[in-house]
Amino acid sequence: MSEGSRNERNGDVGAARDPGTGQAAGPAIDYLRMSITDRCNLRCIYCMPAKGVKALEHDDILTYEELRLFARAAVGSGITRVRITGGEPLVRKGAVDFVGMIASLTPEVKVSLTTNGVLLSRYAGDLKEAGLRRVNISLDTLDPRVYERLTRIGSLKDAMEGLRRAIDVGLAPVKLNVVVLKGVNDDPGAFIELIREQPVHVRFIEYMPYFDDSEERWFIPGDVIKERIEATEKLTEVESPEGWGPASYYTFPGARGTIGFISPVSCHFCPSCNRLRISAEGRMRTCLFDGEGVDIRRELRAGADTGRLRERIAEELERKHREGDHKPEGFGRRVGDHMSRIGG
Repeated sequence: MSEGSRNERNGDVGAARDPGTGQAAGPAIDYLRMSITDRCNLRCIYCMPAKGVKALEHDDILTYEELRLFARAAVGSGITRVRITGGEPLVRKGAVDFVGMIASLTPEVKVSLTTNGVLLSRYAGDLKEAGLRRVNISLDTLDPRVYERLTRIGSLKDAMEGLRRAIDVGLAPVKLNVVVLKGVNDDPGAFIELIREQPVHVRFIEYMPYFDDSEERWFIPGDVIKERIEATEKLTEVESPEGWGPASYYTFPGARGTIGFISPVSCHFCPSCNRLRISAEGRMRTCLFDGEGVDIRRELRAGADTGRLRERIAEELERKHREGDHKPEGFGRRVGDHMSRIGG
């Protein structure tokens, strides 16, 4: 391997340095979330309007080759974990092949996928063969009627078939993301029974009032859900099941899986955030609330190579470390935008 290739693979751009000591000034940014489409086959009430959002034109989204080039530069900047997201990533033609493209960058890169599970029963085996190691399934309820209300057009049966297939083909760990809405799906009982029976890891996630103030009535703290579980189960804190994010995990006697809590509102984790993001249209962001981000699509289509992309990544990671927990005025709300645009 050439010295340049070795540096590209082992670069430590992700770790900011204190100018006085030369030591790392914050967490290494080693986790990339790549949205490959803004389209989705559901219309979840907390994610997008009932009529959906105007889809990006074909030429406005990055090609798989462009995404791979960016991922290669990110790996050269210290990224070791890549999560493929959407919208719903499995609605984009060629998603399985793209998983293989990313998994083949280097054996050290771990590739995961976040999906609503509706198409997972069809693709789980091929995804595993392509190099997918693990999967997160967005599944906010186990009640068919509530599921229909939350997703507007979805079938719980399809999602559950995807969950079972993911377990059968050996994707591990299998995690369920449950965005909890007050008065809608805030009874954790059915998920407690699920992890008695299945080796899955259920994470209760606080709803983030992402767009405007109109839906703050949905917010319920993660501690409230934890207290409801503790009313019937004795929880013991355990290590994360190969976790890449900020969840705290617990188990209880007789459980085959775990319960996790992600509390971005009541216990935000900006200082420890290790994520870099790129949206389907090529906006690089260091945070969900990071304004317009950096136009990587323009860089790519102007002929940027991995060296140039690494420079742009380094600039943003330096800013991320510099800001830390001190975000600019007006930070924390993206009025008129939608979570499906940037991959959640």
